[in-house]
Amino acid sequence: MSLYSSSVKRPVTTILVFVAITIIGLFSLHNLPIDLYPDVDTNTIMVMTTYQGASAQDIEQNLTRPLENTLNSVEHLKHITSNSRENISIITLEFEYGYDIDALTNDVRDKLDMISSYLPDDSQTPVIFKFSSDMIPIVLLSAQAKESIPGLYKILDENVANPLARVDGVGSVSIAGAPKREVHVYIDRIRLEAYNLSVESIAALIGAENRNIPGGTFDIGNETYALRVQGEFKDPKDMANMVVGYSNGGVVHLSDVARIDDSLEERAQETYTNGVKGAMIIVQKQSGANSVQISNKVKKELPAIQKNLPSDVKLDYIVDTSDNIRNTIASLVETVLYALLFVVIVVFFFLGRWRATIIIVLTIPISLIASFIYLYGTGNSLNIVSLSALSISIGMVVDDAIVVLENITTHIERGSEPKQAAVHGTNEVAISVVASTLTLIAVFFPLTLVTGMTGVLFRQLGWMVTIMMIISTTAALSLTPM
Repeated sequence: MSLYSSSVKRPVTTILVFVAITIIGLFSLHNLPIDLYPDVDTNTIMVMTTYQGASAQDIEQNLTRPLENTLNSVEHLKHITSNSRENISIITLEFEYGYDIDALTNDVRDKLDMISSYLPDDSQTPVIFKFSSDMIPIVLLSAQAKESIPGLYKILDENVANPLARVDGVGSVSIAGAPKREVHVYIDRIRLEAYNLSVESIAALIGAENRNIPGGTFDIGNETYALRVQGEFKDPKDMANMVVGYSNGGVVHLSDVARIDDSLEERAQETYTNGVKGAMIIVQKQSGANSVQISNKVKKELPAIQKNLPSDVKLDYIVDTSDNIRNTIASLVETVLYALLFVVIVVFFFLGRWRATIIIVLTIPISLIASFIYLYGTGNSLNIVSLSALSISIGMVVDDAIVVLENITTHIERGSEPKQAAVHGTNEVAISVVASTLTLIAVFFPLTLVTGMTGVLFRQLGWMVTIMMIISTTAALSLTPM
């Protein structure tokens, strides 16, 4: 029994099937994240290693070359480039497209674990950076301050960054341009030589003293207590009395050879907003989160956060990428609605019957809504590519329904019974309708097979148009005859 014959004989079942597709599609649409572009995982990984006090030549010889030689053996590696600068080594790995970037990251991490024991003792553990479109900040905030500048970083970290990080969907909140507290120890070279001490020994003593050390456990009766030796300095003034050596039978304190200054770190970056010094707060989202919803939640939290800040600290927006997303999505939605309106007008103009027009136009929302199931099921977002696919398909999804309905109408006008006309009329054009749909699919389906960045961007377009054409043909051969 053919599809159209079954649909005509069981109209209730056919309607329920398409109602179910519509409900699932609307549910998927409601839960789809909204973004500007599809989620793009790049094929690039960066490995950054710091080695404080080392020159660019030392970095090249002791860090960059050993790391490069090891990372060269990672699978699917296309290019490797390095940059050795004072205190830091940066190695960029570019891989072939089409491979899972998470798996490649794990391979890189395994290679780094193999070479880590051969790196200088004072070098930091290599840090891996994986790039994706989710790393693009969704909100940039400015914080202006006057009297609170010395403690601005701590104020923003405790009162702004922490509350925003707890917002559902926010991946990370970072602060840039705010000075951090830093205790400086200025050594008097003449006194140091007089007491026969060295800078290295004093630095080692400060590091050893400024630590909290676990001391195990001890039992008192039925209770077990943890022992912890607290050695961290609570106040920089406590450092002045620290013993750093002995001379002529006397004790040498840190204050005898150095001056302690509790101030701010040397700033490599300063942030100004409208000429006022302050800081910048960068909000990034979690992978797959809804950028627009996160922006709305952040905006809702800001008034309560502002109340907890000192009176001279003012928060304001620098960039809110959700505004661009909203405007772009709204423009494309408007385009889709206009396209739908023009299709209705054109169909009515040539058919001249409202009933026939409504039957044909029904295939448009069903086909479009069904494509949202694909987006939700594959974890994609509603973006300019997916909305462009909707705009492109609106005019094509009604073609099959027009052909089927016109042939059925011709049979009815010749005196056939409506059900018989629906079956025979659809049967006459079914092969032609399927062939025309396959022709269109042959144009768009290859987009799903394209590799590289082009494939990442347009794979969604190819799948959506293909799915909408299949659903529209199915509706034309089942729902329209019914």
